[in-house]
This record gives sequence, structure tokens and C-alpha cells, in this order.
Amino acid sequence: MNNSPQDTAVALRTRLKQLRSAMDPEARERGGLLIRGRLYTWLATTRARLLEAGRPAPRRIAAFWSLQEEPELQPLLHQWAANEELTLSLPVVARPDAPLEFRPWTPDTPMREGAYGILEPQAEPAEPPDLILVPTLGYTRQGDRVGYGKGYYDRTLAALKAAGHAYTSIGVAWACGDLSGQAYTPAAHDMRLDAILTDKGWPVPAPVL
Repeated sequence: MNNSPQDTAVALRTRLKQLRSAMDPEARERGGLLIRGRLYTWLATTRARLLEAGRPAPRRIAAFWSLQEEPELQPLLHQWAANEELTLSLPVVARPDAPLEFRPWTPDTPMREGAYGILEPQAEPAEPPDLILVPTLGYTRQGDRVGYGKGYYDRTLAALKAAGHAYTSIGVAWACGDLSGQAYTPAAHDMRLDAILTDKGWPVPAPVL
């Protein structure tokens, strides 16, 4: 049996997807609602505290367009879009094996299916985001993320960091993706996230900005 790191990662992703698929539909719906509520509350209270203190508050949000078995963010995106103080963007795979581009999104933005069957906005690139929501398949309590294996978010976060752009990253996951107690070693290129949010709460605590 071949136990190379690549093969091990493939097996891990397969198992995490199976756990996700086995979730009860009602639990998935309820969990998505809790995730959206916690994100909305965290951003609102964080912005209010920072603005009251005369400090810059995150206003440029890079979210993602949830796939069928991911926590559904679309209703939250519509809520945030109604706030004129916030701007939203979504990721676009502009070139293979390159950092993602974030392009502006509103409920009226034309969308088309991208390289991996994910809807992407048809627009010019947005300003770099202050807050990045990252789709997360598996996670550790230290903020390590298991994604889908293409490396787009790792390249994107690394490129923003190399450019000196400050951002806050929050992984959005199901609690069944918790790798606590398992022998998992992140790859050298993997970028840790600032926080992780699941349907059960914040296994990696909410950021304090």
C-alpha cells in the first residue's frame, strides 16, 4: 500500500466528504442558519466596536458561493449586500494554478459557471479584501485547513501576505471536519487560518481585531 503524503491527503479528503454527505438534511439546514447568524453577529459587533474606537473596521468581504453540501452562505451574502458600508466579492479561477481573483458581487451581478462548476461573478477585479471566508473541508484546532486539494486558497493567502496586505481569514466548515486526535500534518505550503467557524461554534476562536 502506498502511504505517500499525497495519497494520504486524497484518502483524508474522501473520508471528510463522506462524513459531510452523511449529515442529516435538517441538521445541515439548522447548522447553516447558525453559521450565518454567528458570522453576521461577529462582523456587526466587531465593526461597531472598532468604529466607536475610531479604528478602521473590515468592510471589504471576500466570501464564497457555497456548493450543495457546504454551509449555505448565500442568504447571508444578500443580507450583507443590503448594507451600503460593506462591499462583497467572490473568488474566480482566472488562471490554473495561480492565486484566485476576487471580483465584486451584488445580487444583480451576472454570474457564470467557472472551472470547477462554481458560479463566478462577471466583473473586473475587486480591491483586496479585509475579511476572507474560506471554504473548509477539514481543520485542526490550530487553524490548519484541509481544502479540496487544488491549492488555490493557499496560493491566494500567501500572495496577499507577500504583498503586505493585511487580512483576516475565517474558515467555514462543518463540525464533522474536526481533525482533533488524528495524525494530521499540514504541508509546508499550507496557510493557517485566523479562525474556524462551524455549526457547533468556533473551534478556533473568533478573531479579535
